Amino acid sequence: MTVGLTLLRIPAPPLFSFTLLAVNAEIIAVGSELLTPFRADTNSLYLTEQLNLLGVEVVHKSVVGDDLKRLSATAEHALFRSAVVIFTGGLGPTEDDLTREAVAAALGVGLHRDEAVLSGLAQRFAARGWKMSPNNAKQADVLEGATVLPNPNGTAPGQWICGTFLGGQHIVILLPGPPHELRALFESECRDRLRTQLPPAFIATRVLKVAMLGESFVDARVSPIYKRYSEVRTTILAGAGEIELHFKSRAPSMDAAQARVDEVADAVEEELDDAVYSRNGEALEQIVGYWLQMRNATLAVAESCTGGLLAERITQVGGSSRYFLGGAVVYSNALKTELAGVPTDMIHRHGAVSREVAAALAEGIRYRCEATHGIGITGIAGPSGGTPQKPVGLVFHALASDGGTEVVERNFVGDRKRIRRFASTLALDMLRKELM
Repeated sequence: MTVGLTLLRIPAPPLFSFTLLAVNAEIIAVGSELLTPFRADTNSLYLTEQLNLLGVEVVHKSVVGDDLKRLSATAEHALFRSAVVIFTGGLGPTEDDLTREAVAAALGVGLHRDEAVLSGLAQRFAARGWKMSPNNAKQADVLEGATVLPNPNGTAPGQWICGTFLGGQHIVILLPGPPHELRALFESECRDRLRTQLPPAFIATRVLKVAMLGESFVDARVSPIYKRYSEVRTTILAGAGEIELHFKSRAPSMDAAQARVDEVADAVEEELDDAVYSRNGEALEQIVGYWLQMRNATLAVAESCTGGLLAERITQVGGSSRYFLGGAVVYSNALKTELAGVPTDMIHRHGAVSREVAAALAEGIRYRCEATHGIGITGIAGPSGGTPQKPVGLVFHALASDGGTEVVERNFVGDRKRIRRFASTLALDMLRKELM
């Protein structure tokens, strides 16, 4: 324990002298509960963000149950892949808490019971008027050569060990599983230590967002561009009506890393033109809000099949009251007439799901709310209610303004949630393009 405290005060010299881009990390979440539908591993998301800020890229994540052989094998594989390996969880006092034993086996080192840690545990229990259970003593078992990382928020201290294992230089960190313990311990004991041990590196990112284009179509357009940049990693993510293009690069300086990602992102944006609605990761509803404010415009909506989803997305943005006046959820035909002024005979002639009714919804809600722009949406979100003439997924979107009324018909594929998301996205994108 004394050695560990000395290391806390005197930063060790950098451990890694090899090529910068070889310093990658791996996170191993330990616990059989994480392999059930009832508990998610959120620690790895936090750790990935923190490591990226240090210029360390996470290249592999694992979730392993409480099994000594599997844990040891996973630890060995991680050491062959990554320079920094972080374990979360499995440091408790029970028989199924096996992280210490598994890591010791993988590293080929022993465990010893640290009397200073054991004494600290006993004092912690005594201060609360509790008697320490004998099995808590295993939380004082420390890897030979490791530094103990104090955990003021729990009984399981962390551990830090660095050196040459399995033929390579490694930093291995053991952290407790409870998120509030892990975060506090990482920030107080690990972040600065990692910064002194690793060579300087910076990771820059850019995110472009595209509306209402297919993933394969986008990739066909832009892959000839991003393939030219071997030092930039490009990832394409598809959602309901939206595509995200993520660009990431690591370099010895942030300026160099940012210049790399900006070069490829700018080239991709030029290729996709106005289909790109966001250059820095903003949501579509944020961008629409920017345009409405720049044009000194206002908006009202009348929604049928989206059931208020469009209004909900718009009002997620702080300050949306400056441009969003309100609207109505008009599921029934009677309310389409009463709240948005849709003529009853129009609904009888064309049906509630029709081009004509969508236009009347947009025009009526615009008039009644005295907005510069009105949006009307009507469709069949499913899973029932479709016919051969009007199948599930059919949605009409209308945008009314001083320049007239535009109506767009689409047939979306997916479940009810996905169809409603598609419909709200298309409506927002129609408004964005109108305002540009």
